Amino acid sequence: MHADKSKTIRKLKTVGGQIDGLIKMVEDDRYCVDISTQLMASISILKNINKDVLRGHLEHCVYDSLKQNNEESIKEKIDEIEKIIDKLNKL
Repeated sequence: MHADKSKTIRKLKTVGGQIDGLIKMVEDDRYCVDISTQLMASISILKNINKDVLRGHLEHCVYDSLKQNNEESIKEKIDEIEKIIDKLNKL
């Protein structure tokens, strides 16, 4: 992985803490809108992490394939990105 690992881990731990908090909120029968607000905050952080990971992939893995002029590797990287875009469009 080429994204900033320490930043990624910090963000993932933040989301983990939010998930733990969400579990407690549900167990405590907290107000639905409060739970939804916390869910959206967690989703936002996860989307941000995904953006960082994909940026790292483009800037390193895809760039390296292009720099090496390896047609098979370039095609593979383009196929990977197309699949990710398809998945993102389904969200």
